[in-house]
Formats: sequence, structure tokens, C-alpha cells
Amino acid sequence: MSTRELYIGLMSGTSIDGIDLALVDMNSGIPKRLAHETFAYSSDLADELHQLCQSGADEIERMGAADIKLAKAFANAVKQTLAQHNLSPNDIIAIGSHGQTIRHRPNSDYPFTLQIGDPNTLAVETGIDVVSDFRRKDIALGGQGAPLVPAFHNAVFSSDTSNRAIVNIGGIANITWLPKGQDPIVGFDTGPGNRLMDAWCTTHTGKPFDSNGNWARQGQVDSELLQQLLSHPYLAQSFPKSTGRELFNLDWLEQQLSNAGKPNTSVDIQRTLLEFTAESISLHLTQLAELEEVFICGGGAENTFLMDRLQQLLAPIKVSSTNSLNIPPDTVEAMAFAWLAYAFKNNIPGNIPSVTGASREALLGGLYPAR
Repeated sequence: MSTRELYIGLMSGTSIDGIDLALVDMNSGIPKRLAHETFAYSSDLADELHQLCQSGADEIERMGAADIKLAKAFANAVKQTLAQHNLSPNDIIAIGSHGQTIRHRPNSDYPFTLQIGDPNTLAVETGIDVVSDFRRKDIALGGQGAPLVPAFHNAVFSSDTSNRAIVNIGGIANITWLPKGQDPIVGFDTGPGNRLMDAWCTTHTGKPFDSNGNWARQGQVDSELLQQLLSHPYLAQSFPKSTGRELFNLDWLEQQLSNAGKPNTSVDIQRTLLEFTAESISLHLTQLAELEEVFICGGGAENTFLMDRLQQLLAPIKVSSTNSLNIPPDTVEAMAFAWLAYAFKNNIPGNIPSVTGASREALLGGLYPAR
């Protein structure tokens, strides 16, 4: 009788819309999803995290407090999951915790990336070993520290018969290119995913996101504004590359609107932002030779209008969600960090140098024992 090897993955992304948790069985070496749930943040904690993503007064004090508050929120999510599935801490080998990115500066004079959500507190509160701090080793090796999910994508989505691209559309969108032959795997951030659309929608409708893109469907694309957005230098950079809310944020958008010099209705801007996301993704995908299949994961896979536009832009290549590959799109990233914890425990490199630009493969993360 086989014995389960259980790991928990925790992910909080650029959108700061909640904690994604995946319970995964790694007994076969291939992740088997047993459970997935998203735990909403309190409005106070979400506000604190958003504020820490930009410079402000008393940052170190506020970051120190948020580091612990976030870890306790992670721990509560884990404990609720254990209770729901009649599991004890001893049943879980490790938690892979991404934390919450509040700065990502891989191209500065002193490159760094910073995620909070203290793994020591998480380990003590749950009684489970934690593997965390996955990005900084790659940056120390000259890499971007992002994206990290391509190693997981390769483990679960690669095919011997087709050239595939996996597109994760979270706050920022990223691509993993999985060639069927011996060509190197490639992965990089393409630019904004849901981040700008969500921020604009929240500001102008009070809703956290545009469900199914229904609001955007009512608007018209402003072609001049779209071309202005698409002229952002990041989109023309060669990869490896990574980005975040430091470049693509509401302040930047307001500046672009000011530069455009003409008024637009809020719904037309929402429509233009959706087109910006779709076209920036398709622009990068069309640079991949002999692309045959595209699979979408992340929250963007739930935006039916965005999915329609991607299909139209990429035809005749078929665009599907990762549901077609038996992993629901909203569980992929949390599962990836459970897998990265498994990789750490089993001495498996967690980065791909052809993706991040690191000088070599490396074991990613640090171990924070519960005992």
C-alpha cells in the first residue's frame, strides 16, 4: 500500500487578493492535487501589503509588523485546511511558502527581491517545517529570481509531441516555453496581467475585478492609448526578464492617461487595458518558434473576454486553460510552491538558468524547522 507524501504550497501574488493554498501528494514524484482553497485577506492586512509595495514613511517598522501578521494569516489558512481534511501537522512533510513580494529589483546596482511572511513564525504556529525564500539564491547567481514556476510547469505540463506555452495570468503575466525537443526551456514575464485591469475596475466600480470581462466588453479600444501603452520599453527587452508592480501600476497608468491628452470614459480605458494585456502576451508568444499549443492558468483564465481575445490574436493556435491538462488554472501557482518544497527536500534544482539567467542550477529556498 502506497504512503502519501503530503506538502502544502502557499502563494500570495502581485494582486494581493488572498492566500492560495494547495494540498499536494508527491508520492509518485508528480504532484497530485488533493485540495485547493483561497483565503481572503482582511481589508486591513491587504491595505498594509499594498502600501508596503511602494516607498513610504516608517517602512521598516510597518514591514516588520506585516511580516508577522502575514505569517499568522498563512498559519491560520494551514490550520483550517488540516482541520477540514482530518490531518495533523505530522502528516505534512513541509510547507512551501512563497510569501508576499513587496519589492523586486533584479536589475538594480545591487539586485534584490523581498518577500515577507516570516517562515519562522509560520513553522512555529503550524508545527510544520517550512521551506521559503525561494527567489534570492537565483538572484545571487545573477538571475532574475523570476519566474520560478517554469520548473514546475516542465515537471507537470511538458510534452514529447507538441511545443507548448504555459501562460500564467496573475497580477503580472508570464510565459513558460516548453519545446518538445532538446531546445532550452524559456520563461519570462510579459508585462501586466490582471493588475492594471483590477486596479482600474476597483477605482471606478468598487468591485475588485471585472468578472468575465463583462465591463470591458461594453467599451471601445482607444487605439492611440493602446499604442502608447505597448511602447513601454519593457515589452521590447530581450529575455530573461522579469517585472512587477514597480513598473506597471495605477500611478504609471494615470501618467499615461495624462500624456495621452484626451479624455476617455472609464469603460473605454478598461477595454483598452484588457487589450493591452492580451496584445502584450500575444506579442511575446509569437516570438516563440513553431508554437503549437497555449494553455492559460492564473486568475486571467477566468476572464472569458480576455480568453476570447487571446484566441482571436493567436489563431489558428488553440488557446485553452490548464483544465485541459487536468490542473485547474487557479491552483497551479500554489501547487508550484508545494513542488518547490519537495524539490528542496529531495535535492532537485528549482530554477532553470535558461529562464532566469542564473549562472547555474541551484537548490532554492531555506529550511525553517518547526522544532
